[in-house]
Amino acid sequence: MEVMIPTPLRSYTGKAFVEAEGRTLDALLTDLDRRYPGIRFRMVDEQQQIRRHIRIFVNGHQTFDPALELKPSDEVSIVQALSGG
Repeated sequence: MEVMIPTPLRSYTGKAFVEAEGRTLDALLTDLDRRYPGIRFRMVDEQQQIRRHIRIFVNGHQTFDPALELKPSDEVSIVQALSGG
């Protein structure tokens, strides 16, 4: 499936949209890391939770559930939240 990569993580992929596979969101992120080593750690912490500054949308709906089941036709967008003051 097609995954949209945020600008700060494009140093791993070299492009805005990449292909990845997985029956769950966690499996998809693991496949992304297989294809682009190091990218998963930037999105998932040591407790296997999605990092606070990362937002993941599946078909336009935000999710924080790594166990969320995916279909090959799903659209996944990874967004890095902005912070500052």
